[in-house]
Order: sequence, then C-alpha cells, then structure tokens
Amino acid sequence: MSLTLTAHVPGREARRRVAAFVVALALTASMLGQVIAHPTAGGPPASIVVTRLASADRAVARAVEALGGRVVQDLPIVEGFAAVVPTGAIAALRAFPGVRSVVPNAKIEMHGRYGEDSGVASAVYPDAVTAPVAWNEGWGGQGVGVAVIDTGINATGDLTGKVAHAEDFTSEQDNVDSFGHGTFVAGLIAGSGAGSNGAVQGVAPGAHLVSLKIAGRDGSTDVVKLLAALQWVVTFRDAYDIRVLNLSLGVDSAQDYRIDPLNFAVERVWNAGIVVVAAAGNGGTAPGTVAKPGDDPLVITVGSTDDHTTPTVDDDTLAPFSASGPTASNGIAKPDLLAPGKSVVSLRSPDSTIDRSAPGARVGELYFKGSGTSFSSAITAGSAALVLSRAPRLNPDQVKARLMGTATAVAGVPAASAGAGALNAGAAVASNSLAAFNQGVVRAIGGGSLQATRGAACLRLPTGKCMSDGGADGRTGFRAQEYFGSQWAGSQWAGSQWAGSQWAGSQWAGSQWAGSQWAAVDWS
Repeated sequence: MSLTLTAHVPGREARRRVAAFVVALALTASMLGQVIAHPTAGGPPASIVVTRLASADRAVARAVEALGGRVVQDLPIVEGFAAVVPTGAIAALRAFPGVRSVVPNAKIEMHGRYGEDSGVASAVYPDAVTAPVAWNEGWGGQGVGVAVIDTGINATGDLTGKVAHAEDFTSEQDNVDSFGHGTFVAGLIAGSGAGSNGAVQGVAPGAHLVSLKIAGRDGSTDVVKLLAALQWVVTFRDAYDIRVLNLSLGVDSAQDYRIDPLNFAVERVWNAGIVVVAAAGNGGTAPGTVAKPGDDPLVITVGSTDDHTTPTVDDDTLAPFSASGPTASNGIAKPDLLAPGKSVVSLRSPDSTIDRSAPGARVGELYFKGSGTSFSSAITAGSAALVLSRAPRLNPDQVKARLMGTATAVAGVPAASAGAGALNAGAAVASNSLAAFNQGVVRAIGGGSLQATRGAACLRLPTGKCMSDGGADGRTGFRAQEYFGSQWAGSQWAGSQWAGSQWAGSQWAGSQWAGSQWAAVDWS
C-alpha cells in the first residue's frame, strides 16, 4: 500500500516516505508488543478518558484494543478519546509510550441552589441591558447561531421554530428537556414572547439555537458528554452558523486553567471563532468563588445583578449569590460583566424536574422564574448574538472588547464582583471599536487532571479520601479497582446526589410573584 501511495512522488521523497512508514510501523509493533506482554488483571469494565501525543494516535487506540478494551468516543478537542477497558489494564495503558494521561470519566458537579426565596418576578431584562436599542436598528440576532450545552431545549411555545438543530448526548435520546433548565436558558436568549404579547421576550429573538443535551431528568452529566458536546460545536460551527456558545454550568475546581482539561477544551472553542459565555457561579460574593470554566481568561464570564424590576441600572445591586474574583487558581480578575439574574422570568417546561420541585415558581401557564448566574450568562450570550448580527466579521476577542468596553458602572459594587460593569447591549451593538481583548494571555495547554477539574465534589474512595488521577503505582491515591468495582455501582451516582440542584444558576421560587409587577402589560 505504501508503494502505491508514493508511486508518483520523485525518488528521494518517495524513499523518505517509505522509510518513515517502515519506522513508524516498527515502532508501533514494538509498543504494542510491550502492552501485550504486560500482565493485566482483567476486572470489570472501566470508563476512562485517554489523552495522547498526536504522533501516537493510532498506536494508543490499538493498545486499548490489545488490552481488551474499545474506543467509544473520539475527543479531538482534548487530543484524546473515551474508552472502556478492563480495570486491570489501566496501569499498562498508562505506561504505554505516547499516552499523556488516563483518567476516570468522572461526574461533573453543577453549582446552584433550588427553592430559595428569589423575590418578585422580573421580565425587564431586555430593557435593562438596552437590547431594544439594537432591535430598533434592525439587529435582533438574525443569522447568528447560539449553541446551548445544557439539559436540552423544548422547541415549543416561544421557542417554536427557534431550534435549528438538536443533539442528545444522554441515554434518553429524545432531545426533550425533562429537567427544565435548558429551556429556561434558551428562552432568555431567543424567546419570541408570543405567549405573553411580548412581555416575556429573549434578548436576541432573531437568533437561532442549537441544542446540545448533556443531562437528562436528574440533571446529571459527566466529563465525556461535556467534552463531546464541545467537540460537536467546533465540528459543526459552519453548518449551523454557530458564533456563540452558552455554558450555564460550572465546577468549583481551583486547578490552574493552563493545564485544566475543561479550560483547554473551552479555549479551543474560542480559538475556532466562537464566543464562549460562561456563568460565574453561585458561590456568593467572597473572593475566589468564580466557577470553572468561568475562571478562564479568554471567555466572557458573567455575574448577576438584581434589577429590582426596573429597566434602569441606577437602582441595581449585586445579587447575593453572584460569585466574585479574583479566581482561586490564578488570581485572574473575574467576572467580566454583570447582567440581570435575580428573579428573572423565562419559559416553563411542564412536568420537568424543576417544574415538579418548585410549583410556586410558575408564572401563569407558560412561564417560570428563577435566579442565578446561569441566566445572566444566557442574557449575555444573546447580547453577543446582537453584536454579531450587525458585525459578523468580528472575532471573539473583539466581541468581548465591545461588550466590556461599553458596560455601565454599577454604583456600590466592587470591581472584584462587577468586572467592567453592567451589560449594555445597545451600546455594544452601536460600537465601531476594533479593539481586541485577551492580548498576551497565556493559553491553556491541557494535560491536567480531570478529577481536579471537579473540585470539592471529587469522587471518594471507600476510605473517604478524594480519589486523584494518580500514576500507575497508585501512590497518589488512585486505585482503579476501588473506583470501578462494585463499590461505585452506577445506582450510587444517580438521584439526589447528582440532582439538578447542582446546575449553575438555577434557584427557583415564585410565591411572591404578583401581577402588579407587570405594569401596563395586558397578558394572560
């Protein structure tokens, strides 16, 4: 086969390619021989994520097969793949030349609190961020795709015709938002307002949505689903005109963003020309509470204001749950912006987990209210779509510069909590600045620990100690058989421990909503 491929190449180059092919073939055979010769202990199947050197791509995949495993999901975004192998083969795979890391496919904790008293419902957020200024000039997000990695989007009601494409990475395989978070987020981005005569409307009603469902009815997800969704966004960005990605999720990890796998993947999305907007987290206003991947210097990280149901910024205050910087790992100033996130109204998902658990949060038959930086992130993602509808050639660094450069100061809120200030979408859309943010920022290179990515919500050994990724000898705490054996049966990682209450920015209540707050609006 190699001779056929090089038949039309001049002699010296042909000889060079044949020699390289023979060397590579010999090296691969040698490395596979090491794996096959390595004694393995068998054991139950383990779901893992393998990262490797680019030059060892095929060799590592063959090593997995030689060890009795199989590759189940390519993850080019972190230069690796997901695989299932016998637990006893993990040590041999870690020792295989070209393998950078072998780590368990861990669960991801999503920050958030449910059932809090989130105050009087407010749907003034488009006015609060001056979105109608852009609408009046004809910029409503037309032609801009916003990808939403979340619990799915129900393309009904105010979102009818809004979802250009949907992918389901969960076992449910139905693209239905049975949890309720993703639909609420999507409504803030692009809801039409049809069910309320325009009273409840998304910030970018002209934008289209792409739904990437990574969590089902219990709100739980894992690293592979998130990374696979990020990879999908990059792969299909041109097919669906994806220019913005909303991540209303986060973990409380303090791992250095420069080596963290999640930061590395998110930066690759940014580098692909997609504006990434992330929730700051709901850890409160103490320093160092910003969640990952909102701790990444490239992305637009958003905290929450309480707009007090008025469209002006003058009376805005910092929401008590909104996370503050500097970041715990690298001391980076975050969040970048603030946007409404207290008691905002958006779309209800009837019979969803959230709908059942917080019936008092219902606003009429079609809507719901909640608080959190998840929703501030969504409002900002919609605003980025507005900017790109007017100036589609801007790159993510330039979009970030326009949003931050036009923000409005919020009186009484320290910079560590406010960043550049309150989002002013109308001014950002009108701006003609070509300035670019993130100049000189050190980029992530990956190679760190997926376990450390999860922060305080680590998977624990039977001893109670936090399980690290560890080395082949297990001296750093990792014992594959302890994690992947019967002690960690799937049933123990379902239900309330990984329920939707851990999703970022999802605080739901509703008992105080009153019609009087909908001044001069006639709707039912």
